[in-house]
Amino acid sequence: MPAKKAFPLRLDPALHDAVQRMADADLRSVNAEIAVLLREALARRGVKVARSEPPRRGRPPAGDS
Repeated sequence: MPAKKAFPLRLDPALHDAVQRMADADLRSVNAEIAVLLREALARRGVKVARSEPPRRGRPPAGDS
């Protein structure tokens, strides 16, 4: 799986607080909420964004060494 991109994001404190409230209501982190908001905004503009495959979780099957 490709690594996620990390970058600093400076937000107005009032904007961050609003995103934090939305994230709390949706049981998400602020980072995940921003990603959702970006995807929604891009979709409204007709930009298709492929979803990367989520990482596999849990113990690998026997014999996968």
